[in-house]
Amino acid sequence: MPVAEANWRRLDTLGEDCCRLIAEPSGWMLWGHARFFEARFGYALDYVVRCNADRCATGADNTGVSGGVEVAWKLVKTPVGWRLNDGAPMLSDCTDIDLAFTPATNILPICRLEPTSRAEVAAVWFLPEGGGQIERLEQSYTPLGAHRYACASPEFEAELTVDPCGFVTHYPGLWEGETNAP
Repeated sequence: MPVAEANWRRLDTLGEDCCRLIAEPSGWMLWGHARFFEARFGYALDYVVRCNADRCATGADNTGVSGGVEVAWKLVKTPVGWRLNDGAPMLSDCTDIDLAFTPATNILPICRLEPTSRAEVAAVWFLPEGGGQIERLEQSYTPLGAHRYACASPEFEAELTVDPCGFVTHYPGLWEGETNAP
């Protein structure tokens, strides 16, 4: 059952994304569609991120067109790490998935935060470029009050604005969005 929906537009290039947060008996699901242009190429990616009841990611599917090529990527958390398609498991200590092409996945660590606590998160950072790849991404989220969070990684810092559900509504220089709950 959909809990909330977000619609974003890219600020740095032509693009848009829409996503639904869906409550399921065993947890949560993010279901979305991102369309954008980067480096002369168009991307049309559909994504599904599966999470347990604590909103920790357990897997993701990404399909569509990436740089003019049809793609299908499957990320699965196994007992010994994350597996991209048929690759060897790696990044065993990563809790979250951060899909580099959408602000949707920021909702996962934000919803797990205590209102006054900073959280350090190790995420599987999925990049669609170069045929799809995953890397470890250290992130921190710090509540700033009134639906605002400081988000930082080694080479990035931003102040995010979120709606009451946890979807990002303002991602400086990258995304601007609106949300609604059915």
